[in-house]
Amino acid sequence: MDWKQAWSTTVNTTNSALDSLAPVCVPFAVRWDLAADRRDKLRTPEHLKALMAAQKEHNAARSTSATAKSQQLTARAASNNPFAAGRRAARVASKAAARHERDTRAKLKAARVNYPSTLKARAIQAHSLHAVPTVIASAVMSASNLTVWPAATSAVLIGANVAGLALGRRKLRVPIDESVTLEERQLMERLDPSYWVEHAPDRGLSGTVTTPPAMEPGGIRCEIRLDGTWTVKTLTDKADSIRALLGARTALRIRITSASRGGWAVLTLATRSAAAGVSSLWTPDRIPSDPMAMSLGLDTETGDEVLIPFDERLLVSGASGTGKSWSFRPLMATAHLRGDLLLIDGKGEEANIWEHSCRVAVEREDITDAVDDAHTEMTRRKVDMKQRGISVWDGRQLTVVVDEGQVILALISKDKDRLQRLIELSSLGRSRGVVLWWATQYPLTDGGAPGVHKLIAPNLLTRFSLRVAGTTQAQVALDDCAHYAPHQIPEGREYRGHGYLKGYGPRMLRTWTLDDEGVRALPKSIWSPAASGQTPAAPLHLVKETAGQPVSASNRDRVLAAVQAGARTAKDVADRTGLNKGTVSREIRALTVDGAVHRTADGRLLPGQQAA
Repeated sequence: MDWKQAWSTTVNTTNSALDSLAPVCVPFAVRWDLAADRRDKLRTPEHLKALMAAQKEHNAARSTSATAKSQQLTARAASNNPFAAGRRAARVASKAAARHERDTRAKLKAARVNYPSTLKARAIQAHSLHAVPTVIASAVMSASNLTVWPAATSAVLIGANVAGLALGRRKLRVPIDESVTLEERQLMERLDPSYWVEHAPDRGLSGTVTTPPAMEPGGIRCEIRLDGTWTVKTLTDKADSIRALLGARTALRIRITSASRGGWAVLTLATRSAAAGVSSLWTPDRIPSDPMAMSLGLDTETGDEVLIPFDERLLVSGASGTGKSWSFRPLMATAHLRGDLLLIDGKGEEANIWEHSCRVAVEREDITDAVDDAHTEMTRRKVDMKQRGISVWDGRQLTVVVDEGQVILALISKDKDRLQRLIELSSLGRSRGVVLWWATQYPLTDGGAPGVHKLIAPNLLTRFSLRVAGTTQAQVALDDCAHYAPHQIPEGREYRGHGYLKGYGPRMLRTWTLDDEGVRALPKSIWSPAASGQTPAAPLHLVKETAGQPVSASNRDRVLAAVQAGARTAKDVADRTGLNKGTVSREIRALTVDGAVHRTADGRLLPGQQAA
């Protein structure tokens, strides 16, 4: 046996056990030290002088009182008449002496309070009061039946007092990684139970005790024991006091949550991010193997990948500059590669990137056509499902993305038919494979310019929020999880793409991002109702074009060819090409600007050369 190794293991185990017991005894030791310190401060020469004077005066008063009582007894024996002058005088003198003794006793008591004995002496006196009688009792009882429990009980009480003080004053060995920063080291030192209990009362946190802090991938974590009337909610309300006690910077995120047991809370300081070492750039490799899930990002505290339902209606909220568009792109790319994607873009910037890959709608006519086509497709699938006797669509998912929601609602708010179709898409489309995803900078359902309609918002069950403007917007963005406080996410480039997922817990997530080049690299697949009735195609995959590979004609080329072949109206072009009316209108406008197509005064279309 390696005795050296065994001794080292025993010492480490013992120290670990003592470290775990120390936080329990810290409040007792702190109260003891505070009381002892208070007594020591009162033991001044002035108070000692006053105590000695009070004792002297009290002793003199006792002697005078005893003499007066003796004289009263003598006078009573000398005369049987209670009203005799001698007896009356002795009685009055005795009463005066007794009253003076009581006054001096009160002064002596006050002087002893002002100059108390040391706490150690008081403890010895208290233990002696029960130790001596219990030893005698044990000796008497053991003579007949060998009972020694009174003395043992007294010894245990004395040992518990000494052990409690030793453990409470024990300096814990808080393991600190060499890689921690100076800020983290200072925070961990102030989270040490000995420092916390000593300074907590100054911040109104008396009755709380921390455990030794631990360094985790997402920052510093420790548990706090809640004594008395403390709850997790009341501790959360004291977050500013905790920040002041720790001396933490204002921008440092402090999170207080319930522990796995009652009477305890968990304090987390986000001094670092578990996602810091992982690239945020999204690639198709990040698409989960589960066809019903898609990857949103990483948990900044644990580094775990966070998945959300692919076939669920989604609300993404985020103020301008929070990275909403870049965070939304990986989800749209997943929808595009797995099924069909229809982007209704109220602003137009995203459509500039996505129009080469999927169907987009920007102008009013395109938007109304897109809503109509999606609603028609939803209705067609309902009929098809009834004919086949199924309750859930088993083909390709059509994902309808609305970005920016406020602009779209402003465009169709007076068009009750289109608005109703959009509401029905949110409420009826999911089981038919038509899923609505909604993105907005203004997560409001009321007012003159809401970002999401009040009848659409309740259907968007999956909700992710980046930083928003205020508590009202946070309520809409995360519903009953608004206490995650997305409006308190710090500003700055380092927090772009960071937000909270409803129901996941108040742990911040860092989303994946997809740049413009990544979107342009996606394969082209333009959805149209005409192609929806065909046999579902296989999911799309990124491919590289090889030399000599035939390239299909673009929508613009097809529209131009139809006009050159004799189509004179948009309807004729749509009939000839099979494209939807919105796409035809957009391409005609682009060809008109380029001069390849000319529109006459009566609305007829002519090729550019023929018009010339």
